[in-house]
Amino acid sequence: MAGKPIFHYLNRRGRMECVRWLLAAAGVEFEEKFIEKPEDLDKLKNDGSLMFQQVPMVEIDGMKLVQTRAILNYIATKYNLYGKDMKERALIDMYSEGVADLGEMIMHLPLCPPAEKDAKLTLIREKTTNRYLPAFENVLKSHGQDYLVGNNLSRADIHLVELLYYVEELDPSLLANFPLLKALKARVSNLPAVKKFLQPGSQRKPPTDEKKIEEARKAFKF
Repeated sequence: MAGKPIFHYLNRRGRMECVRWLLAAAGVEFEEKFIEKPEDLDKLKNDGSLMFQQVPMVEIDGMKLVQTRAILNYIATKYNLYGKDMKERALIDMYSEGVADLGEMIMHLPLCPPAEKDAKLTLIREKTTNRYLPAFENVLKSHGQDYLVGNNLSRADIHLVELLYYVEELDPSLLANFPLLKALKARVSNLPAVKKFLQPGSQRKPPTDEKKIEEARKAFKF
């Protein structure tokens, strides 16, 4: 029997949190080995574990996978969260990329210089309410089903719900005009595996603060 997947990353959200969400939603337990100092990252580089000399990296099924999208694609395929045919996978990819676009903006917000933060936050709010959330609301409205694609839970639903939690952290009022998205968030959040992941003490990471940024600077030397 294969061991648990092992994550190599910082003890923060970053580019690994979507992987944590996806595996947790699949009901799969995983271990984490945190990179806390430059030597930890150097060791992974020197022993050939990082194909492109960067993390995140996940040890799974005898492989050492890098590149977040490749990791997500593998996990989604393995645990039947990637649609039933090519057309469904294309839609799942399209929706997931849209989620990633807005997610990147939110993820980088804590790194934004203080003088630019208000403008960046205004831009995020505008794109959230005028571009991204209306698009996903319309998808759900167009087919009247419980999930984005094929009326089955997919990685697109999980990524979107993760994003909705981040949007809520920024400003809960941003979700006010999107009842179908709020319903999707509640539906996915009440799935037993996701509900467990959302409980205190899980491997879900809190919002990034100055302390976490400083830890990343030390570990990655930036």
